Amino acid sequence: MPKAKRSFDLKLKLARFGSQFQNLNTRDPASWPLVPRLSLCLAVTVGIVAALWLVMIDAYSDELDAEVAKETSLKADYSKKLAQAINLEALRKQREQVQQYVTQLEKQLPGKAEMDALLSDINQAGLGRSLYFELFRPGQVSVREYYAELPIALRVTGRYHDIGDFTSDIAHLSRIVTLNNLVIVPGRDGTLSMEATAKTFRYLDPDEINAQRKATGGAK
Repeated sequence: MPKAKRSFDLKLKLARFGSQFQNLNTRDPASWPLVPRLSLCLAVTVGIVAALWLVMIDAYSDELDAEVAKETSLKADYSKKLAQAINLEALRKQREQVQQYVTQLEKQLPGKAEMDALLSDINQAGLGRSLYFELFRPGQVSVREYYAELPIALRVTGRYHDIGDFTSDIAHLSRIVTLNNLVIVPGRDGTLSMEATAKTFRYLDPDEINAQRKATGGAK
């Protein structure tokens, strides 16, 4: 076949192919020729696939971000635990030191049976400094979770240095006693009158601890 004839046939086929896309009724695609209908179906199919692909990519992107954040958190947790593992021996020593310190503090708290002796020690500390007790009245015991607190209303009269020595003696008792709400006013004959609330503490025995835990649990 001559070359010119082949070229003419190709142009004719292209012209026929292109003519199928002319004067198409957009409101009635069913009436279109075969090629435009197939092209429309292919375009719709490609659009749907592309939309689904974008939706899947977006979902996977959110999942990936969540996993990346999780990885960052796990790395931080790993680093923290690794540091703790490296310092485990030092942490054990610190724990032992804290336990020893707590034990020492507990030894400074009297038990229920020792409270009378402690009240007597406070009274003797004042009498030993030649102070006159105008008031020495133990108050209501306040029970905490692991200890009990006993306030004592005090009012003593004496010389300036004797009152100072008395407060020092209270601070150096073997048991914990604190002086609160101190008020010192001039008394008679050059003496001073000191009014305060002494607070002492005792640990709870096992039965008291169990009762306190039950009461606290019931309140919650």
